Amino acid sequence: MARVCVMMMMVAMVLNVAIGEPIAPCYFIFGDSLVDSGNNNQLQSLARADYFPYGIDFQFGPTGRFCNGKTTVDVITELLGFDDYITPYSQASGEDILQGVNYASAAAGVREETGRQLGARITFAGQVANHVNTVSQVVNILGDENEAANYLSKCIYSIGLGSNDYLNNYFMPLYYSTGNQYSPDSFANDLINRYTEQLRILYNNGARKFALIGIGAIGCSPNELAQNSRDGTTCDERINSANRIFNSKLVSLVDHFNQNTPDAKFTYINAYGIFQDMVANPSRYGFRVTNAGCCGVGRNNGQITCLPGQAPCLNRDEFVFWDAFHPGEAANIVIGSRSFRRESPSDSHPYDIQQLAML
Repeated sequence: MARVCVMMMMVAMVLNVAIGEPIAPCYFIFGDSLVDSGNNNQLQSLARADYFPYGIDFQFGPTGRFCNGKTTVDVITELLGFDDYITPYSQASGEDILQGVNYASAAAGVREETGRQLGARITFAGQVANHVNTVSQVVNILGDENEAANYLSKCIYSIGLGSNDYLNNYFMPLYYSTGNQYSPDSFANDLINRYTEQLRILYNNGARKFALIGIGAIGCSPNELAQNSRDGTTCDERINSANRIFNSKLVSLVDHFNQNTPDAKFTYINAYGIFQDMVANPSRYGFRVTNAGCCGVGRNNGQITCLPGQAPCLNRDEFVFWDAFHPGEAANIVIGSRSFRRESPSDSHPYDIQQLAML
């Protein structure tokens, strides 16, 4: 009964869309396949999800989202009070951009070379460059740089990158040398330095409300369990430890910016901790399977991701993972809801996204 109540509360929160205007005028999204909504569809890339069964539970079908339904940012978009989902950069035009733009690209990383073995992708620097282009369009629409600066200062900017720098770089020695060149600590420092450069560009182009999304426990993904777990359930601590090092430095970065840029607000979203809670207490959220994808091929359904036309599992809301790498909609509702309005003090630092929007 308890798990039913918790899930009902989560769904109610998602459905409780604000009446009237959104609590932030626009929402700009930077990230990877966890939040890509179609930017890779036209790229020469293996990292695409514009085919069935992706989108099987989404109202618009397969759109390029790496999920059966909504992503975390779709959930947050609803909770912010928007009537429509944020348009991907590849499709954004005209006054559409005043609501925000989703720049996320599957396989993208903080480092330029990350994900190159999968083909074309838009790196963090590329996404930020696209946003600079958007800002010039916002100035043209609003007719004045000061008006645009005032408008953009109220928008939410969510940044969730770094996962691929581990998954498709540091822990992939067949294609990349970074694992030999850097210790986990020095690699995290390199990522944070590059990350910081891009945040400064965003700040210099009007961004003032930043939500930095920590990376999840990659060592617990069905793909990593399939490759590195003897029993198929024990997570790869070598990878998770490196992920925690990065997240810890991201928290310090938030504190640094909050102390040194008084006209801007930064917060950290603890996606790692929220995910770990779901895995440690699955029944609380209605989950029964935490170590395998709902669709995919091989051990843990994690050795190959969903194939075109493949029939997925029927009990999708009982799986934390949709495929080898990505959470399903049910998990995304939990993560997105707790990112927007924290359930535990550890979910975010120092604000949740709702608080950030109201500042």
